[in-house]
Amino acid sequence: MFFTTEELVRWLGLTVFEIWINLISILLFTIIFVFKYDPSVDLNTIDWWLIFSPLFAGDALNAYFCIIIFIRMLLERTMKFSLLRVSWSGTVLLTTFLFKFLLCRRLLGQTNLDYSEVFAPLYILLQLIAVRACQQS
Repeated sequence: MFFTTEELVRWLGLTVFEIWINLISILLFTIIFVFKYDPSVDLNTIDWWLIFSPLFAGDALNAYFCIIIFIRMLLERTMKFSLLRVSWSGTVLLTTFLFKFLLCRRLLGQTNLDYSEVFAPLYILLQLIAVRACQQS
């Protein structure tokens, strides 16, 4: 019933290393998020930007990793595959970053966007993943 690692790598277009970076950043985000609402811990003054900082750091590390992979692929003369991979990784990183940025601004009250508008980048990403999964089946 669970997806295998090979299926996740193929459908998401991410490497195992990128998936691990995302999982670790989500774990750190969850721990800090729980501290914000824990009544026994007096960290209620934590800003949303600080709570989301592990997710932004994970995106930065993934972007750095993608740039390194892109340069190595260019040096190996695999131009077509490297452009496809960097465009897909860039799209994934851009949509997830945009979602996190808009959500953080919405939670702070800095914008009047509805939640449907905040979640729009994720809807686009889910559609792209569905198309990618159907093409590679």
